[in-house]
Amino acid sequence: MTPPFDEAYWKHNYAEPETMDGIGNARTHAQYVKNYFGLEYVDVSSIVDLGFGYGHLFKEMLKTFKPYKALGIEPSPVAFKKVSPSWLKPTPSTKLKLKKISLLEWCQTPSKEVYDLALCTSVFQYIPTEELKIIVPILSRRVKFLYLTVPTNLEAKRQKMDQDFVDPYSIKRTRAFYQKLLKPHFTVISSRILESKHHFTEETTPFTDLLYRN
Repeated sequence: MTPPFDEAYWKHNYAEPETMDGIGNARTHAQYVKNYFGLEYVDVSSIVDLGFGYGHLFKEMLKTFKPYKALGIEPSPVAFKKVSPSWLKPTPSTKLKLKKISLLEWCQTPSKEVYDLALCTSVFQYIPTEELKIIVPILSRRVKFLYLTVPTNLEAKRQKMDQDFVDPYSIKRTRAFYQKLLKPHFTVISSRILESKHHFTEETTPFTDLLYRN
């Protein structure tokens, strides 16, 4: 069952946001992706954030890439109310839209739009397995590259041991589970960066470090 993402969720999981990956170091994340794509002269002109939460990473990505088109989706009324387009928008030329819908709803809404880069950080662990099986194949058609972070069961154990943090809302899954789920549809080309198999093959990929494809 998908968590409610209500006030209780945000107060528990975001009690110290400045210490969280993707918030306190959001600029570092954005610079990493920008530099990685820049090495191969790969253009990113459109971005979609598939669960922008409080918007920190989305804002830094928009500021860094300055895409002509951007979309952010977020199912939580609490987070959606907190983030405004005026706070996110980096330049007047960016056509930005925000929608209060879930990732499953976005995938099931017919669209011919394809985004260069999708951000999906700390989202998959809250989605039931049957929904993920629907989402991932559609996602591979709707985006060219995916910036994905999701904690495995071992990382959840480390969070409990090292930070005394337990997320009661997340679904604990193994690395093998996620690899099996993603492999038919995406190729891992770098840390956190995946390439759609719908849009690219080893022969057509714009990235030249083929040794590291998995």
